[in-house]
Amino acid sequence: MMVSQQDKITVSQTGIVITNFLLGTGILTLPRTSAEAVKAPDVWLSVAFGGLVAILAGFIMVKLSMESPDKTLYQYSRDLIGKWPGGLFTLLLICYFLATSGFQVRSVTEVMGFYLLEETPLWATAMVFLWSGIYLLTGGINPIARLYEIVFPITVLIFLIVIFMSASIFDIDNLRPVLGKGIMPVLEGVKTTSFAYTGIEIILIIVPFMRKPEQALKATLMGISFPVVFYMITVIMVIGALSIDGVSSRTWPTIDLMRSFEIPGLIFERFESLLLVIWIMQMFSSFTISYFAAALGLSQLLKKRMEPILFSLLPVIYLIAMAPKNINQLFQMGDLIGNSAIYLVGLIPLMLLVISKVRRKKFEKN
Repeated sequence: MMVSQQDKITVSQTGIVITNFLLGTGILTLPRTSAEAVKAPDVWLSVAFGGLVAILAGFIMVKLSMESPDKTLYQYSRDLIGKWPGGLFTLLLICYFLATSGFQVRSVTEVMGFYLLEETPLWATAMVFLWSGIYLLTGGINPIARLYEIVFPITVLIFLIVIFMSASIFDIDNLRPVLGKGIMPVLEGVKTTSFAYTGIEIILIIVPFMRKPEQALKATLMGISFPVVFYMITVIMVIGALSIDGVSSRTWPTIDLMRSFEIPGLIFERFESLLLVIWIMQMFSSFTISYFAAALGLSQLLKKRMEPILFSLLPVIYLIAMAPKNINQLFQMGDLIGNSAIYLVGLIPLMLLVISKVRRKKFEKN
């Protein structure tokens, strides 16, 4: 795959792309989903172990990508397992990224409709999101990375200010006892918390766009580390303030935490609006990079220019976003995407890496 030097991105930009893809819906929902799975105050341990699983998966993905650093997963999968099986895998991966894009769009419209734009129909919010995404994506990977470089520090600053403002209602007793029910509930929650780290698979797509692909592992570790810290802080502060039972009964517990306190005398006395601003920016980031990955895959599969494909996929993503009839179906859709990620971007890359290593050894012997 030939990429001009002007279109390539740096190691730090690659790390930020991975971080922005990971920091999506999980900021608002991870405390609830993980609390339901663990049913104990040790949720933060499950989040940490989930991060270790993500780092291991990222290591495997980088090793696979470095087997053919000038090609995307869509291209070298066909070299490794054949044209038709590789083509089928590419199609499944494209569907996965399209479903992820649709899920992000619908999540944003649901939250904005509930908290910000109550009278605005879902389709109107979705269309603004979709067309804004296309405007960015037509410029390629470089404008995407530059936008993320702007979004990320703003996200860090506002997130830390807002989340630590809740310290006034934080109760350390809500996080005790540590391992009161043993280690098993923590381990059972790792699968759920691992879903929050789906997004690291983007490294399988963007290595050919890196100026220094040999530093892909460094970028991946950097890209995963920030979300691990973000998610641990979020889970600790939300559960510490609302308790396990309080978190489990709320749809968007992180927003409810921000609504649970106010600081009179400041310009902003309520802080959920600030949280929603950075969350919407992060969801836009997750949406655009998954949209890019889907369009790139179809472009390489059909050997066509990417720009027309971007426009042709827009109605597909819109239909996917509008498919869930209610919030419960939306969460079921998210679970389905997470479960499919285990196989598509977890087990299959490991299998491809083994095949690649075996082939290389056979070639060296001959």
